[in-house]
Amino acid sequence: MDENTQVFVISIAAELAGMHPQTLRQYDRLGLVSPRRTAGKSRRYSMRDVQKLQEIARLGSEGVSLEGIRRILELEDHVAALSDRVRELESALADELLNRPGRRVFAAGSEGEVVSMRAGTRVRRSNQIVVWRPLER
Repeated sequence: MDENTQVFVISIAAELAGMHPQTLRQYDRLGLVSPRRTAGKSRRYSMRDVQKLQEIARLGSEGVSLEGIRRILELEDHVAALSDRVRELESALADELLNRPGRRVFAAGSEGEVVSMRAGTRVRRSNQIVVWRPLER
């Protein structure tokens, strides 16, 4: 079960959040926390909804108005969505750079080190010959 699975009825969600069920109904009407509805129109809260309710309670205890809380939650959701989008774009860019032909060309240097090469170039090899003869005794 992930944090977005809608499993808690209003009484359980209220108990987990430390609130009265009527408070959850009011927050639903105000759009602070909008749980999914079943076919019978009853509310189902997720663990994410309960965490959001706890955050609302914390902000309220610090003196933030309900409108201020709504705006904070809206901005937090926007930041989370933008962060997800940045991760997607970073992943797509990395995939593009890895899959682009000729973008990653490497060769072994004369001492075994890895040398990055420009696409379309070849390694220059030495054509010198070293002759070695053992000393005669």
